[in-house]
Amino acid sequence: MARQNQSMLEGPLFPSIIRYTVPIILTSLLQLLFNAADLVVVGRFCGSVSVAAVGSTGAITNLMVNFFIGLSVGAGVSVAHGLGSREDTVVSNTVHTALPTAILSGLFLTVVGVSFSKTFLRMMGTPENVLPLSSVYMQIYFGGITFGMVYNFCAAILRAAGDTKSPLIYLTIAGVVNVILNIFFVTVLHMNVAGVALATTISQGISAVLVTRALMKRTDACRLYLNKMKFHKAQLAKILRIGLPAGIQSSLFSISNVLIQSSVNSFGDVFMSGSAASSNIEGFVYVSLNAFHQTAVNFIGQNAGARKYRRVHQTLLICLGCVTVVGLVLGSLACFFGRQLLSIYITDSPQAIEYGLVRLGYICLPYFLCGLMDVSTGALRGLGASVVPMVISILGVCGLRIFWIYTIFQVYHTPDCLFFSYTVSWVITFLFQMAAFLLVCRKLPKENAPAA
Repeated sequence: MARQNQSMLEGPLFPSIIRYTVPIILTSLLQLLFNAADLVVVGRFCGSVSVAAVGSTGAITNLMVNFFIGLSVGAGVSVAHGLGSREDTVVSNTVHTALPTAILSGLFLTVVGVSFSKTFLRMMGTPENVLPLSSVYMQIYFGGITFGMVYNFCAAILRAAGDTKSPLIYLTIAGVVNVILNIFFVTVLHMNVAGVALATTISQGISAVLVTRALMKRTDACRLYLNKMKFHKAQLAKILRIGLPAGIQSSLFSISNVLIQSSVNSFGDVFMSGSAASSNIEGFVYVSLNAFHQTAVNFIGQNAGARKYRRVHQTLLICLGCVTVVGLVLGSLACFFGRQLLSIYITDSPQAIEYGLVRLGYICLPYFLCGLMDVSTGALRGLGASVVPMVISILGVCGLRIFWIYTIFQVYHTPDCLFFSYTVSWVITFLFQMAAFLLVCRKLPKENAPAA
């Protein structure tokens, strides 16, 4: 496995960042295909109500899951810092603390998700004709969520160590299985949304086993020994210190998205179907941008651990430039081919496609602004400052969107007004995150300093 590791501390940054980021983009796209395959299959064989049922679970699912995925960010940053400062014991203890944290997080989510799925969906105003299918999908999905937690924590560790290729290979395998099972469960067994949820769970189980096995085969400080798994107090404290603010931030992002989804629901099931399909297309653009956030976290994390602060600043500038170009290109392509892309998901409602096009225009075209916001947030986290970006994001994204929904949207109750809140929140939050980064950097040496 050592040959797959990429040095973040030496050599030209731009080609290293590109080589590191491309596998993350491809991996994220494959991970997103889990849900995309769900929507495409149910849209083709079950109709737009089933598409709305699957799509309506996304906001509440993200609200619950993203908090614990934030802890995986804490694990990744902790490993990156340890590798940068060459503290092998710290790295090993972090790895053996991270996996039991993932398992406990997954079990907790299973209990809550299975028990309260219908209650949460009703709170979001899910239409009664959609509710039964949404509830079934959500319960099965949360039944296997522990696999997803294990994968995310282990993949974060591999990426912090410079290995972005292994998660790509494992998700390719799992993605192929997911598509095959989707088609089999829906077209042969006629399981509708239950079939696609079960297919997703099985494929996530496969990816979790493979990524855990990869850690067990490593030859460096990141090697996992199952019999050594335990909570190390110091490492758990650091994971929580960095990960909890990241998780809270992600969850509060999701709260604002839940409110937006509830507002989407107020326009009816046809609009919900178009919005769900559009949201899935947007996801492919978003994960490509978010890959640069992950790159910024790990490159800056390792270089901050090694006290190579010039490379910290250079990494941020390169990631900001790359995310702008990628966002503009992919966002424009998504809008230009929007009708054709939406027709992949929706085959029985031209009006739903028209609604989807409205959302694409307001979100995909300026999506690079979201990428800028995420990269600046990742830079702060890589430096170990997690509370500051959390507070800024809560106020700039969550607070602004909630304020928008209960004030401006109440006056101009239109889809255009609703979706424009995204752009405004991205711009404001990015500006404040960059200001915070500059303030944090004032406390760092202006020249490279040797590691302690």
